[in-house]
Amino acid sequence: MSYDFLWQIALILLSTKVFGLITRRFHMPQVVGALLAGLLLGPAVLHILPNDSQMIRQLAELGVIVIMFSAGMETDIRDLKNAGKSGFLVALLGVLVPLVAGAGLSLWLAPTENLLQDFFIGTVLTATSVSITVETLREMGHLQSRVGNTILAAAIIDDILGIIALTIMTSLGGGSDSIFMVLFKIVLFLVFCAVVYAVGFRILDWYFDRSKGQNLRRYPIAGFVVCLLMAWIAEAFFGVADITGAFAAGLMVGATKKSGYIASRLEPVQYLLLGPVFFASIGMDVVLPAMTTNILIFSILLILIAVFSKWLGCGLGAKLCGFSTHECNQIGLGMVCRGEVALIVANKGTEIGLMPDALVGPVVITVIVSTILTPILLKLAYRGKETAKPEESVLDTKSEALDCLDIVTDRLLTAEKEFRNKQ
Repeated sequence: MSYDFLWQIALILLSTKVFGLITRRFHMPQVVGALLAGLLLGPAVLHILPNDSQMIRQLAELGVIVIMFSAGMETDIRDLKNAGKSGFLVALLGVLVPLVAGAGLSLWLAPTENLLQDFFIGTVLTATSVSITVETLREMGHLQSRVGNTILAAAIIDDILGIIALTIMTSLGGGSDSIFMVLFKIVLFLVFCAVVYAVGFRILDWYFDRSKGQNLRRYPIAGFVVCLLMAWIAEAFFGVADITGAFAAGLMVGATKKSGYIASRLEPVQYLLLGPVFFASIGMDVVLPAMTTNILIFSILLILIAVFSKWLGCGLGAKLCGFSTHECNQIGLGMVCRGEVALIVANKGTEIGLMPDALVGPVVITVIVSTILTPILLKLAYRGKETAKPEESVLDTKSEALDCLDIVTDRLLTAEKEFRNKQ
């Protein structure tokens, strides 16, 4: 057994914190620093940290699950329902515009063999990774807002539409998945989430009330167990991304009476370990192969198309739903990030022959550039507007208060037991 993962994790935590403080000095979200730390230490630059560590990958996957679970707990289901219509339109245009634009660019310039490969390049551009946007909005204090809820709703629907598009492409390319079966599983998953939400939070509330504060530590454990189970069920039984299941679990736990306490207990784990590992792992995944001049030109154009098409499509969808121009700009930029989702889609295409090897480099470059640009562009989009108090500091205050409450409660229970024993 190798213990190299210990110094690797230590280096990740140290570097992400240092780079986060540096980017903060330049008035940028600290998540940008974490991404840059992974890029610098990974195979793309210094090659200090490997990108094939199973332990790091599993911690990173757990990190994105916890991030989306926390986002779900901070989201009011009523606000999400209100954003459902606008979220659908934002997601729909945010998928169609990049799909057509990416396919057009590939048809014009990329060395592909057939039209199906061209449209697969467009399919890669449809993917949205909302986890970095969620962290950025939370850091700036705008996650619980009309724009934040719309982005979350659109990202969930975008994930479903992306699965449908990927399934169609892989089926046409010789994949074994049935389109109708996947669509059926998606519908079943939505029904499953609705039933679990309607029943689950009542069961959790009953369980929490039954505990009567005897052991407060069981609350976050129960919530985290629900998160992990929902993430696993989404992937294993319905073929939906695990982060979608985690977000659904967050919505359910967030409706309980102990949601604030659970969130305060999970926050240290997220910020201390899982979050930094996840964001650094994205940069560590970047491996740039040798590229010709034509491929380099294609890479630059692909980056421009990736950013502009998402911004235009999602912004246009928001405009049709009555958002202001400034809000449309924020929503469009919030959906630009591709992150690990696009890498997963591209890897699937490589496995079945829909992604030419020569285009892997441009896709990786597009993913990392859009991932780093998204927090920066969001920061610029909110510049000049009244900024809410950063939610991280609010949660820190809540956490300290609940820590005190936890200590006082434990001492009261201990005193009560001692009093009964004396009697």
